[in-house]
This record gives sequence, C-alpha cells and structure tokens, in this order.
Amino acid sequence: MMKTGVVLGFDGNTERNFIWCKEKGIETCQLQVPPAYYTGEGIREIRSLCAKTGMEITAVVDVSGGPAVYDFYGGPLTIGIVPAAWQAARLREMADSAAFAAQLGVPRVCGHMGFIPENPNDPAYTAAIAGARWLAEIYAKNGVGLDFETGQETPITLLRAIQDIGSACIGVNFDPANLLMYGKANPLDALDILGPYVRGVHAKDGEYPRDPRNLGAEKPLGTGRVNFPALIKKLLALGYDGALTIEREIGGEEQRADILQANQILKDLIHGGA
Repeated sequence: MMKTGVVLGFDGNTERNFIWCKEKGIETCQLQVPPAYYTGEGIREIRSLCAKTGMEITAVVDVSGGPAVYDFYGGPLTIGIVPAAWQAARLREMADSAAFAAQLGVPRVCGHMGFIPENPNDPAYTAAIAGARWLAEIYAKNGVGLDFETGQETPITLLRAIQDIGSACIGVNFDPANLLMYGKANPLDALDILGPYVRGVHAKDGEYPRDPRNLGAEKPLGTGRVNFPALIKKLLALGYDGALTIEREIGGEEQRADILQANQILKDLIHGGA
C-alpha cells in the first residue's frame, strides 16, 4: 500500500522534522542532502537519525551547485544537466549522488534533467542524452535508480529521452503540479505516457501559467488543478505502491499546516481506494 512522505532537507532541524513527521503519520521522506555531507560522518549521522526516529528515506534529492532559476527565461540556462555551461559539473555531482545513496542504503536519487529540447536533432539534446547515458552506467554499477522529475519538458519528450538513454535504472519522479505550472501537460494524460516509468510521486498541486515569463502558481494540495482522486486511482491501476511525497515550497507554520492537510487528504484517498 502507498505511504505518504514529505520532501525534507538535511540540516540542523532534521531530527526535529523526522520526529514531527512520524508523530503526524508521515512515514517517509525524500531527503535533500548537500554534497558537503557526502562523507562517512554524514552517512553515519543520517543512518542514526533514521534508526532513532523510524523515518524511511525513499530517495536522495540531488542538490546541484550553481544557479537554478525557476522561470521560463533563466530556467533553460541553469536547471539540470542540459545547460552546456553547467553540464560537466552537474554530471559529476549526480555521479557522486549515486555513490552516496548506495552507501546510505537509499534505493534512488531524483532530480531534474532540465529543459530537454523538444527537437531530438538539437545538439543540446544529443549532449544531454550522452551525459545521461554516462550517468546511467554509474548508477547501475552502484545499484541505485535515477529518477528524472517531470516539469520542464512535455511527457513525450521525457519518454523519448528515457528510451534514448536506454537504461533500466532510469525512471520518473512524477510531479503532477510541475506539469501544470510549466504548462506542459494535464497530469492524468501525462501518466498515460509515463506511467510504466514512475518510481516516485510528488504530491503537489498547482495551476497552469498565465504569464509567459513565469511558472504557474503552486497551491495547497486539493486547491489547484491536479485531480488527486483520479490520479491516485490511476496510480493504483498501474500497480504503483511507492510513496506519495508531499512537496510544499513555502516555509513556516503555513507550510506545516498545508503538509498536514495534504497528508490527511492523501491518507483518505489511499485507504478509500481513491
């Protein structure tokens, strides 16, 4: 049966956040870990916190260095492994994430590939696929899966990239809100295309963009355009039994309140069979 989770960072609040989540019935997390903690000491500390609290880490979230501008102008130049200026460094960082996840005992790493060109004849597409193939070999050797997150590309473009990479360790971290916020697809239609490759799911809500420069608005789960009852029903039909990982990209008490509300909605849908 699917569990609920939340995206968390590894910082001075991690233990408190793990305890809070477990008390509220949130069993899992995807953990954002800065590369500075890719050390024996960092691994021991994270393992200790998981043993102490019972928290399950379903994926390490790749935290790449350099800029990341989440809009339609800066994004293609800064996000993921597609931008030429950042490609070599990001590939090395994502390779390091594979070794770290393997040593930590976490089965998957997730992150954005970037604004994958729609045109498969674009040299930027060819370069990104070559880089991703190199990564896939490293992930396969480490026994870790690599999940590219939906958002900056249409579902068919991501499917083409996965098939062109040609590795069983490559999957999808399915973020339905991103598909809306980037104006790329209706999430239910996207799941028809990407369903067999889904290894993780972000439980996030949002709207289509109305400003051609900026993404659509992220919304509290249940108040945006994602149809979560239908989405979860479709995930169940696909045989997905992984985590529904809540992502609410704000801070403070409002974030916690929205996470709790999202968790309740998801639990009701899971146990009610959507």
